[in-house]
Amino acid sequence: MTEFSEILMSVLSTIRVPRPGDRVHKDECAFSFSSPESEGGLYVCMNSFLGYGSKYVDRHHAKTGQRAYLHITRTRKTQKEDDTNSGSGDPPKKKLTRLAIGIEGGFDVEQDQYEEEVKVVLFPDRQEVTSEDLASMPDVVRERVSLSMAGLQAADSVSHTLQVQQWDGEVRQESKHAAELKQLNNGLKIPPSGWRCEVCDLQENLWMNLTDGKVLCGRRYFDGTGGNNHALLHYQQSGYPLAVKLGTITPDGADVYSYDEDDMVLDSKLPEHLAHFGIDMMTMEKTERTMTELEIAVNQRVGEWEVIQESGTTLRPLWGPGLTGMKNLGNSCYLNSVMQVLFTIPDFQTKYVSKIDKIFDEAPADPTQDFKTQVAKLGYGLLSGEYSKPAPDLGDDPNASTEPRDDQVGIAPRMFKALVGRGHPEFSTSRQQDAQEFLLHFINMVERNCRSGMNPTEAFRFLVEEKIVCQQSQKAKYTQRVDYIVQLPVPMDQASNMEELQEAERRREEAESSVAPPPSAPRAQIPFAACLAALSEPETLTDFWSSAVQAKTTATKTTRFASFPDHLVIQIKKFTFGLDWVPKKLDVSIDVPDTLDLSALRAMGQQPGEELLPEVAPPPLMTPDVEVKAPVLDDSTVSQLCEMGFPLEACRKAVYYTGNTGIDAAMNWVMGHMDDPDFSAPLVLPGSSSAPGTTPTESIPEEHLATIVSMGFSRDQATRALRATNNVLERAVDWIFSHLDDLESMDVSEGGRSEGGSEASREPPPGPRVRDGPGKYELFAFISHMGTSTMCGHYVCHIKKDQQWVIFNDQKVCASEKPPKDLGYLYFYRRVVE
Repeated sequence: MTEFSEILMSVLSTIRVPRPGDRVHKDECAFSFSSPESEGGLYVCMNSFLGYGSKYVDRHHAKTGQRAYLHITRTRKTQKEDDTNSGSGDPPKKKLTRLAIGIEGGFDVEQDQYEEEVKVVLFPDRQEVTSEDLASMPDVVRERVSLSMAGLQAADSVSHTLQVQQWDGEVRQESKHAAELKQLNNGLKIPPSGWRCEVCDLQENLWMNLTDGKVLCGRRYFDGTGGNNHALLHYQQSGYPLAVKLGTITPDGADVYSYDEDDMVLDSKLPEHLAHFGIDMMTMEKTERTMTELEIAVNQRVGEWEVIQESGTTLRPLWGPGLTGMKNLGNSCYLNSVMQVLFTIPDFQTKYVSKIDKIFDEAPADPTQDFKTQVAKLGYGLLSGEYSKPAPDLGDDPNASTEPRDDQVGIAPRMFKALVGRGHPEFSTSRQQDAQEFLLHFINMVERNCRSGMNPTEAFRFLVEEKIVCQQSQKAKYTQRVDYIVQLPVPMDQASNMEELQEAERRREEAESSVAPPPSAPRAQIPFAACLAALSEPETLTDFWSSAVQAKTTATKTTRFASFPDHLVIQIKKFTFGLDWVPKKLDVSIDVPDTLDLSALRAMGQQPGEELLPEVAPPPLMTPDVEVKAPVLDDSTVSQLCEMGFPLEACRKAVYYTGNTGIDAAMNWVMGHMDDPDFSAPLVLPGSSSAPGTTPTESIPEEHLATIVSMGFSRDQATRALRATNNVLERAVDWIFSHLDDLESMDVSEGGRSEGGSEASREPPPGPRVRDGPGKYELFAFISHMGTSTMCGHYVCHIKKDQQWVIFNDQKVCASEKPPKDLGYLYFYRRVVE
């Protein structure tokens, strides 16, 4: 028996054969971004199926005693000359015909071809065992090791399983109305051409309702083009759900939209439905762009895209520490941009990168599932410079360009993305997301995972003071809440080029009444000072219940900073709703300053001689029968709000807090509270200690209590927050930060008595830890969005490093020539210490 045979026989019991459901990490190291393509390859533990790069495999062997690893190395195959090459080294760009990724006609996904070599390596001496060596070994050894090797090679890696290889934006579902669609026998016959909107005579973007045959124009687009919403208004009046876009009808199908389902749909009976109105589908030809073609055109829109990505200039690639690109895993640019910015902040560097060896030494058995380990891995990958290298050349292709490539090897944060998105309905998908929402989601995760030691998100945390003054009694109420982001409104009526915008609107209206194409709309120029004034100016509350006069009256609300954070994040509220409640993005340019002084917005607290409103809760909405303890809510108003897509509990709260005064008041409440952390939380009535579905005696998860208590709150406060949110930890954390004023007045614990003894001896409960200092800041980073909404488009970020602006566009990292600071979405400032 050979030496290899003896070693393998001694460790045979530790060598496992992968079974269905086993997680096999054979594409990425648990502690670094090493892969089989990296220098040294990847070592996969033949027991735990975790992968380790050459730098970390000895650490795993020393910690676990595991000796057998499958060593996988891959080398890129030489690309053969493509007959379609134009001679420049780049194939001609194909025309996009499908809103898809990795599908013919859609956006391409790079499919590299590799040659793979595998062998078993025995530690600690790294003795190599090839397939040929196994042939001469005892049957029991050869069979077990060969099965394990074959199983590991055949198994789908975790990253491959999680990564979406194809995404098709055109996959449509059969409409629920198609099979039994009601069609009116009104004798109407639609001609094969020459259509006009029956209301405004528009001749393009026309839709025929499949129930009554009415031909009406479609929705107005965000830039003012499109239609005048007459087809939508007809549905709202008639309830007839399906419409077909005229000009897209061909023998192969057509664009069909369901207003009820709010989506493009399939209609398996479309030929029959069209024939009802005299349209022969087999003879029709396409004369209009389909909705997919329109979306592709929007996603390739020149102007904003070119300016933000600085496409018009030749950018100089940058390499080195802190200049590492990140691969786009399929609509993951929002994550890439946020994490690039966060790891320029010293708090995150100190927490996760400076102590990386300690974090890795203390990592659990499966470090791929440990939050601190994966964040530290990502931070080190971005800052170390180890992966900031030019992407590999195109091999021996004689037609390959000799120009240096400006994209990098970079890092692919698959493991990190899978971990932070796990269980989340949006961030676990490959759909595009809102960078601001992801930033808050990641901040929440850091909060939950920092039970002890420093918390880097304290760099963003600040207190907001809201002062409400009853206009009848002139008495005031002060409340404080925690926030992490300043949401800056965009006052469109303050545009400095208002005359230009009005003239463009006039030309657009003239074009609507003629056959001329609509003119391009200019971009609104909004002064930053106007945005700041809109944030700080008093807000009028018309339905404020005053405890001083015991009735509803008018009040004013003023918002100020009770503390200034070390790092200030400002979100420009570009995304809003049109009159038809369709989401849209404001096309604006804002002269965001490099330096910012917010000292004038410092909260002053209660003023001398100022009287406070009495602490009396407003009367709840109750039925005349005092035995009934539920509020009387207008079900029709609740239903109308739900049909608009808002959460049920938010709709119930809107109707409750506006006193059943109608849909308009409830809608105003919804629009004014959409950003509240507890917007979707269950309605909790005054005097109630628990949310619907919970009872005071319902058990509270001890681990959830420990998490909230570790953030500086008392056990009583944590208990109340969890009860108010059905024991959902994420919602409880949001709830507790938005109810600080209520929590500070708590004096009764879970059992009805003070934990600290008597009332007199009880100290005020601790609040969240916030830093404070001067309100003077300098801009060091901003994230920009391109596209029509947060659900599509692309994100890039610009970061100031050593007085030089740098653009991070996924894998491309270059010196910025013209940073488009006026088109940003999220702005990051740091405190200037004099």
